[in-house]
Amino acid sequence: MMTSDTILRPPPLTVLRRAVARGVRDPDTRSVLIGLAGVVLIHLLLWLLGPAVLRFKAVPVTARPESTERNFSIELEPEVQVQPQPMPAAPFRFVETNPEAPENVPDKTNNFAAQNQQVAQQKPTPEGRSDRPALEGRTDIESTQIVSGRLTQPQEFTAAPPLPAEAPPSPEVVPAPRREQNPLSGGEKVEGDNREGYGSSLAKRLDRAQPVPERVEGANEGEGTTAQPAPRPAIDPLRPQARPQLVKTIQTRPAILAENKFGTTNIGPTAVDARWSNYGAYLQRMIDSVQIQWERIVIEQKANPVGGSSVTVKFAMNDEGRIVDIGVENSTANDTATRACVSAITDRMPYGPWTDDMKAVLGDRQQMTFTFYYQ
Repeated sequence: MMTSDTILRPPPLTVLRRAVARGVRDPDTRSVLIGLAGVVLIHLLLWLLGPAVLRFKAVPVTARPESTERNFSIELEPEVQVQPQPMPAAPFRFVETNPEAPENVPDKTNNFAAQNQQVAQQKPTPEGRSDRPALEGRTDIESTQIVSGRLTQPQEFTAAPPLPAEAPPSPEVVPAPRREQNPLSGGEKVEGDNREGYGSSLAKRLDRAQPVPERVEGANEGEGTTAQPAPRPAIDPLRPQARPQLVKTIQTRPAILAENKFGTTNIGPTAVDARWSNYGAYLQRMIDSVQIQWERIVIEQKANPVGGSSVTVKFAMNDEGRIVDIGVENSTANDTATRACVSAITDRMPYGPWTDDMKAVLGDRQQMTFTFYYQ
């Protein structure tokens, strides 16, 4: 027996209901359906409520009376002149000048010293424009000096060296013979035989007559009476004595010069650009005083410092010229030599009150640093 099965399509409403049921159960499908429903709802609201919300009414424009107008004025502040800020002043630098160089005010410089001076040197440097002369010296230090000398007064002449030990003895000096000395001649009376005649007195002429009581025997003039030359020290022809020479030293303290390759085109005695100031003169006197005291202490204490050692001392000075704070910043010398440097600064104080212009620039206190070099 043959049989056949027929599949019937379900009605559309059932299909839709099943699709909705599947979509509700599926999260992705549910999200899509919610989005579509929201878009449709928003568009419906805009279509229904838009005309009522976006309605504008025309406002009539009428001229206001003149009495109701409000006028105002603008008052500007006077123009403020903006003053340009001054450039910060360049730090001033103390230098020690050459006292033998001529006084000359430089055109422009940041250096100050005890006198006015313009840079110069004996041999010019081509196209040199430095404010310091070309110098040969050390490259590991900074020096304020350009020349070296001594602070003590120079001697006019050098002493002659002593005679060598092997010089021949001085020859004996033969005294001159005694000269003849005759008393003044007197009158010798001569009378003849005739008593009625005249008598006469004869005087014998004596050479080199002198008022002596008695005659002294000796050599006449021309008989070896010439005086002998004065004795002279023996001279060794192989070792002649040095001629007296004038000692030429610059009246300034000994210096350790710093090397400077770039000099100036100005020709003259070694000099540096610097302007005079009370502070420069004050500081130069103080430095010279410290130098003299330092050398004296080193000699008296027999410090025996190591050659090439140095001591850096930092201190503060008030406007009365007194040291108010001092300490050793760095030292490569022994303890005795280090203390000598500190004592050289403190022993000579006070160095004198500051002038008014110094106080205006420095205030009532100034920090300083001195470096002492042992050679």
